[in-house]
Amino acid sequence: MTWTNRLRLYGGIVLVLVLVAAGTLVFNQRRSAVTSSSAAISAQEYAVGTDYGGTVTEEYVEEGDTVHEGQRLMQVQSLQLAQDITKGVVGSDTTTSAYEIEPDGRITFKAEVSGTVAKLDVKAGGYVQAGSELGTIHKADSLFVTSSFLVSARDYGRITDGATVDLTLPNDRTIAGTVKSVSVVTDADGQAKTTVDVESRALSGAPSSGVTSPGTPVDATLHLRDDGRLAGVTDVFRDFLRQIGI
Repeated sequence: MTWTNRLRLYGGIVLVLVLVAAGTLVFNQRRSAVTSSSAAISAQEYAVGTDYGGTVTEEYVEEGDTVHEGQRLMQVQSLQLAQDITKGVVGSDTTTSAYEIEPDGRITFKAEVSGTVAKLDVKAGGYVQAGSELGTIHKADSLFVTSSFLVSARDYGRITDGATVDLTLPNDRTIAGTVKSVSVVTDADGQAKTTVDVESRALSGAPSSGVTSPGTPVDATLHLRDDGRLAGVTDVFRDFLRQIGI
């Protein structure tokens, strides 16, 4: 065998080994990632509720408005509150972070956090029942993603706090996130229906838009802990590729 043929043989062997290693890496990577069955942007919600029934006499904000902590939201005239004030059950001119009470039974509700008015359940002129909600505020800079995954019981054990999650927005932009919390319900087939809350600085820091609003659907890819037999080999090969700039 000539040296030329030997070099070709050795080169072919090296090429095959590289292809096998690359294929193994890709296979391992795919085994270590799972795509969500559903995912959407959420936000921390703060409900505005009342202990007294009455008529909404003033409406200071509308749905979609940006509000700051302490800003007036709406006013309710309550006959029951007026009676309790007269009896001394409730003090007149009471002011808290959530509301202000006036001697005639009017109560003005305020935002306890800065954010966006997500929903108003009662409009001016409407009647609100005692113990019900007047509206909901989405807290500012509190966006996160709630995602659902269908994984095996074994793979559920490979989900770790702080694990990387790739989030693809409707405009095809991909941002990085991390696992914040995990909850699971296992069905009769042993499949773990897993809900994962994902936080992302890029998401919370993004300007308000249609692609970063609560309720917007996204795609989430969760990276599981790689604990297979080839995990060590995969890590070494990945580090090598990173070092050579690939």
